Amino acid sequence: MRIIDFFDRGAALAPDRAFLVDDEESRTYAQTRELSQGIAAALLAQGLGDETNVAVYSPNAARAFECIIGLARAGAAWVPVNARNSIDDNCYILNNTEAEVLFYHSSFTENVAVMREQCPSLGTFVCIDRADGEAPALADWIAGHSAPKEPQDIATDWPDRPDRLAMIIGSGGTTGAPKGVMLSSLNLETMIATMNLCMPSPEPPVHLVVAPMTHAAGVMALTLMGLSASNVILKEFDALTVMQAIEEHRVSHLFLPPTAIYVMLGHPRVREFDYSSLKYFIYAAAPMSVDKLKQAIEVFGPIMTQTFGQAEAPMICTYFSPAEHTEALTGNHIGRLASCGRPTLLTPTEIMDDEGNILGPGQPGEIVVRGNMVMLGYYRNAEETAKVSEFGWHHTGDIGQKDEDGYVYIVDRLKDMIISGGFNVYPSEVERVIWSHEAVQDCAVVGVPDEKWGEAVKAVIELKPGAQVAGDEIIALCKEKLGSVKSPKSVDFIEALPRSPVGKVLKRDIRQRYWQGQDRQVG
Repeated sequence: MRIIDFFDRGAALAPDRAFLVDDEESRTYAQTRELSQGIAAALLAQGLGDETNVAVYSPNAARAFECIIGLARAGAAWVPVNARNSIDDNCYILNNTEAEVLFYHSSFTENVAVMREQCPSLGTFVCIDRADGEAPALADWIAGHSAPKEPQDIATDWPDRPDRLAMIIGSGGTTGAPKGVMLSSLNLETMIATMNLCMPSPEPPVHLVVAPMTHAAGVMALTLMGLSASNVILKEFDALTVMQAIEEHRVSHLFLPPTAIYVMLGHPRVREFDYSSLKYFIYAAAPMSVDKLKQAIEVFGPIMTQTFGQAEAPMICTYFSPAEHTEALTGNHIGRLASCGRPTLLTPTEIMDDEGNILGPGQPGEIVVRGNMVMLGYYRNAEETAKVSEFGWHHTGDIGQKDEDGYVYIVDRLKDMIISGGFNVYPSEVERVIWSHEAVQDCAVVGVPDEKWGEAVKAVIELKPGAQVAGDEIIALCKEKLGSVKSPKSVDFIEALPRSPVGKVLKRDIRQRYWQGQDRQVG
């Protein structure tokens, strides 16, 4: 199935149901369907729809997501442009994907002027909220192009091939320049099917969009629209606003990275609101402290849900259900809260050594996946595609292991591992201990230059507002839990850890501070 088929299913079931709700307007499925027909007709009239790479650049807004539905109806491939990225990063993505069309919000007018100069593949610019210099307003642009056929016929005659390019998304980019990840119709269909198998919803969901719609939140919206889901859109994360929105809109589905959940748990009013409508509170993108996870279950209810995936195999290679969280918390498997669940039905997930051997329980190695959710490859980059496809599996770059029951535990990123005095130290193991301290908001553990050990373990810590703790206390806590080899040799405190637009801590930036002028490659 094509992405547009899922939307049209949701629209057919509930045409008058709110599809998109932001602080400016509410748009029904029927209204969005009509607008998407106009966008598709205008693209096709210019010969830009079928298999054209089309970018959308906007803060979280209903109209931006309607453009995604419109380009999908025309058979174009969606290129997400993250509103929180730097202009240089976004120009890199646009050039790397050879995007030809840019739908953008007027708040980015200055940045778009730079893109006009630096992105030669871009030939069509459309401003989604008003006329903007040379760029027409979306409504005027649609009106200026006649449909090549009756609107109801659009999207019925282009082929539905499994390998048809549907989306090009930048890879994580926390360890270097992002690559263009090519996702096909079959990739996205498999992701959508898996999400709905794992998280069934007898009633139309209410999805709270908080993370950028150009990242996980937008992809999450794609997975739910076949169920006639309503998507309540917030422009940015604010803990109090999120908690109020859950109660006001009776939200059933919510995705946030752990760092945002920690902020919510630390808010003085967190226990004042009604969270009973929540069915799935999804956390991903980074590991979550077991202590804070227990607290989240206590506050929000038995609805915490974890998935593991990446741009190359999106969102849900493994799944850890609310029921499994509860079982781990109340039974004899408390340690299981540190896992990311078990492999999903349609995505085999294993642990592999450097020679391509599948490893047994308790043996650490690289997490590898295969199946119909794995990307077509990196856009015009056969060399890098081959590197991550060795032995017939997609290599995630994550170190992990399985237990006897098949639960997967992410140990760390391959590039983050510290080799200190010949011993392998996995930063995430140290971070989990530091997170347990009541004064700690968030932390990052990295290796820093050391004449004796080669690399020494350093903890960089962001404290909760008003909290204080000595570095020696943190080191003592780690020695108690982990022993001296894995414990930090030093601790630095920082006002705010550097983060990516989706909340991941940028260890690359932290390491750079300590390795400038040194031989180690900072990944």
